Amino acid sequence: MVKTVIDEELLQQIELLQTLIKNNVAGMFGGNHKSKTYGSSCEFADYREYTPGDDITKIDWNAYARFEKLYTKLFLDERQMHTRIYIDASNSMGYGKGKKDEQALKIAAAFAYLSVCEMDKVSVYTVRDKQLEAVISGMLGKEAYINAIGALNSVEFSGDSYISDAIVPSTVGYGDGMSIIISDFLTDNNYEAAIDHLAGKKRHVLCVQVLSREELNPKARGKMHFFDSEDTGRYYRKNITREIAQAYKKAVEYATGRIREYCAARGADYLLVCAEDPVSKLFFENLTSEGVIK
Repeated sequence: MVKTVIDEELLQQIELLQTLIKNNVAGMFGGNHKSKTYGSSCEFADYREYTPGDDITKIDWNAYARFEKLYTKLFLDERQMHTRIYIDASNSMGYGKGKKDEQALKIAAAFAYLSVCEMDKVSVYTVRDKQLEAVISGMLGKEAYINAIGALNSVEFSGDSYISDAIVPSTVGYGDGMSIIISDFLTDNNYEAAIDHLAGKKRHVLCVQVLSREELNPKARGKMHFFDSEDTGRYYRKNITREIAQAYKKAVEYATGRIREYCAARGADYLLVCAEDPVSKLFFENLTSEGVIK
């Protein structure tokens, strides 16, 4: 069932987040991007047509007087980045009452907003089975964000996900921005190749692992039936004892440690997010504690 997750209240919260981050931290979203190709001079390079959300101090009013159109100046040390956000849209993201799917959409919306505020382009994709589907393509500027971000409400979570099979064949720019993968990463399917592929393209990679509170710290005890969320034909009947619960916790620690260590080895960032936590906690606790933003 399609859920209305992206609404006016959430957008107001995200806008407040952006303001607070700008005023209190510097890092990932703290300033203009510097070109690795052209050097650090502020020499004028070119014009491009003004887009709502651009820095109005860079409008060339002389050009407006001549052409009656707004143009902004580009300098050699500026480069427009392209943030690409990949959402695991498999059935396991809708597990139980954890609202992992809703949290994934909220996180995607927040990162998209922070990126357009930096005048970066943003594209958002879903990963379902072995397919990559664009939900939003090349979004640029705050006005475009307001008009387009509601498309995330149309995302449905079903089936399985093969993150690497979907992402590796796709086209991404070399060193031109950030790639964010949002998933529970609770799969036997290969996701490592996607991280390698994006890191090999010199992109800034961030893996956000979303797990429900019940998955992180289950309370189930006694005789239980468990169904595979991506294959309901598979189920298990277990008597959940204290020893089994402890073994499960160790398995979760292994799964989260595996993705964390893999990201670290590839120079990628990693975040573990509880599905029930507010998005603000992600930015003011998780991101700062992990050193992603400072």
